[in-house]
Amino acid sequence: MNQLKRISESVVDPPDRRSQVSCGNPPGSGRHRMGFWVVAVVFAVTTAFSTVPTPLYPLYEERDGFGSFTVTVVFAVYAVGVAVGLVAAGHLSDRTGRRPVLVGALLCQLAAAALFPVWPALPGLLLGRFVTGLGVGMATPTATAYLQDLHIRSRPTAGRAGRFAAVSTAANVGGLGVGPLVAGVLAAYAPAPIHTPYAVFAVLLVAGAVAVTALPETVDRPARPVPYRMQRVRPHGGAGPFCLAVACGNAALAIFGLFTSLAPGFVATTLHQTSPAVAGTAVFAVFAAAVLGQSLTGSLRPAARRALGVAAEAAGCAAVAVGMVRADPALFIAGGVIAGIGAGTLFKSAVALITEAAPADVRAEALATFFLAAYTGLVLTSLGLGLAAQLTNPTTATLWFSGFLAALLTAIALLGRTVGWAGRRPSPSPSP
Repeated sequence: MNQLKRISESVVDPPDRRSQVSCGNPPGSGRHRMGFWVVAVVFAVTTAFSTVPTPLYPLYEERDGFGSFTVTVVFAVYAVGVAVGLVAAGHLSDRTGRRPVLVGALLCQLAAAALFPVWPALPGLLLGRFVTGLGVGMATPTATAYLQDLHIRSRPTAGRAGRFAAVSTAANVGGLGVGPLVAGVLAAYAPAPIHTPYAVFAVLLVAGAVAVTALPETVDRPARPVPYRMQRVRPHGGAGPFCLAVACGNAALAIFGLFTSLAPGFVATTLHQTSPAVAGTAVFAVFAAAVLGQSLTGSLRPAARRALGVAAEAAGCAAVAVGMVRADPALFIAGGVIAGIGAGTLFKSAVALITEAAPADVRAEALATFFLAAYTGLVLTSLGLGLAAQLTNPTTATLWFSGFLAALLTAIALLGRTVGWAGRRPSPSPSP
């Protein structure tokens, strides 16, 4: 198939109704190969910044006197920002190009990095988290689609899966784990623990924005401006696979949401580990396990990979709950690692379902719709978990969360039997 034709189809109007501005670079060029890895790193920095506050929440709680429910509200505000970013701009790169939208997302993140230290009170934290979510909502579908475009152009005969699926999910999920690790270490050992992590990431975000401006564009833009429209929320590739992907995404994000919102407070209070470095390392371990799970399951058939993800996440979540009941830090972290393996595997399955089913001209729109549905579920889950912790205690709230997740994982298993589309062919192993 002519890959240039596939890429040029990612515009809104048909070719006979408008003129195009050519992207210029031939398939297989060195700029596309280098650009693929630059976008992967920038994507990781973007997602890492979104979890920088995670190990800092106990410090905010101690300074400002708010509790676990307020932390989940802060996290939910971030998720709402992600949803707004997805609806408002997550699809724009299909028409205006990947590069300008990704730069805009980085500038949103940079504005949030400046806002946190300038307005350190709770209202500033809420606003900063909302702006962070806007940037993530813009960046996630754009960077994912950009990586796939660059993969296709740098390796015209390699197909759509393989390296792209492995790198895009690793950059997304791995970055989420790197943020708490770096922030926790800086908060524990550097001066100004609440300010220094944001300053460090501000430098990285500036460098990322500069790097993206030098990358090749992969979308042919119309010569005349196209009227703006909001994100259309619609599944691509069929309702069954889309619902299965959203369910897998919700299950994965539920684990990630638990460990990036309430887990640091649980570690500090219930498990009596007060160092931000310990909290950051625990969260990093969960996301590192998620990346490991993604890497080790690339050669499995989609149905087998999904079943493994369901089993691992169920077992890990049970271990987390038992670790909370026994106040056992080792069991809590070990359960988080096992659940992380399952969550990473399910998240990869979800992204693969969407990207393989969506046509090229609506790829970012399909991803934006998926992430919108997944993050909407995350808002409800995180608020429910925070409310349960407020009304009862962290241990009881974790037990309730485990029951909810068990029901969701059961639904995934049943839905997977109904949707046979995902298990017809194996996914190739990630290539280096």
